[in-house]
Amino acid sequence: MVYWLVSLPLLKGRRDHTWELLQEKSSYGQQLSSNAKLEVPELRVGTIDTLLQHSDDLAKMSIGTEAIVAKIRRTITDVAGQSAIQTLKVENLPVESYLTRFRWDEPKFPLRRPVKETLDKITEILAHLEDDLKVKVSEYNTVKGQMNAAMRKAGGSLAVRDISAVVKPNQVIDSENLCTLFVVVSKYGVKEWETCYEKLCEFVVPRSSKHVAEDQDYVLMSVVLFRRVADDFKTAARVRGFQVKEYTPPPPEQPDAPSSDMSLNQLKAEGQAKQQALEQWCRTAYGEAFSCYIHMAVIRLFVESILRYGLPPQFQAAVIKPLPKMEARLRTVLATTFGTGQSKTGTCYCLCG
Repeated sequence: MVYWLVSLPLLKGRRDHTWELLQEKSSYGQQLSSNAKLEVPELRVGTIDTLLQHSDDLAKMSIGTEAIVAKIRRTITDVAGQSAIQTLKVENLPVESYLTRFRWDEPKFPLRRPVKETLDKITEILAHLEDDLKVKVSEYNTVKGQMNAAMRKAGGSLAVRDISAVVKPNQVIDSENLCTLFVVVSKYGVKEWETCYEKLCEFVVPRSSKHVAEDQDYVLMSVVLFRRVADDFKTAARVRGFQVKEYTPPPPEQPDAPSSDMSLNQLKAEGQAKQQALEQWCRTAYGEAFSCYIHMAVIRLFVESILRYGLPPQFQAAVIKPLPKMEARLRTVLATTFGTGQSKTGTCYCLCG
């Protein structure tokens, strides 16, 4: 959803007349937008040089602030789905209601402070949120990666999984001169394997190949050979399209050690807990970041309006939601209705809720 924050010059010096004219031209008659009054407090902005500096700083801040809000929003979508966006709240209000009923947060951003101090505090809050987001996303991704790796190990095909879980100790010969290699063979290549494995290199024990395990696509075969020709056998097997798997004996199980299934379940539980915690944190952080975003936008609107219309503040601020495909017509109506000799258009900023 797209909104405009606008400040309009007072026609006939009256806010009520300006507001009624806006409603008449854009909402009552042509149905171009829905509008809400925006209460902009009188801020301590200082001299004209200070205003110009604020104008430059706010233009840069807007880009960074939008990026942080978008990161949090994107993270919520990643962990909870697109539908979660519809339930986000800012200060216990739906996003649209917060925007159309905006009230300056005096306890958090006292109006007696200069604008620069308020902008510094907004920057500090957003920087803290961005740092926390990086840490929490990293923690979640770490657990998610461990869980995915464990799932691949437990449930992947023989071509990718760890074979230590399917090989039994009595299927392994490991002596000073002899060793056992384990080879993954496509089910379509089993006959080829059986006819050629003894000829892949010298010193392969005849008729030593045994069936160890199989899945939907592959068969795990074992073969016994002299240890000194193991590397030659691996090379020859790869040339023929067979995959030699490295086998590492599992460590002796301790009486209290959890099984692999239990470890996977623990990772799943931990991953779910991290996901829920990240979603809840993002919901809270989004509300705080969006509030800072709107306060910064209101400051920018006030500063630009003073630069455009002068002191004392003489403008009507509004939140405008253009109806679909009506943005171009709405801009034309606003420029035609509220253009003056000194200003062809009002001050306008586009926001994405």
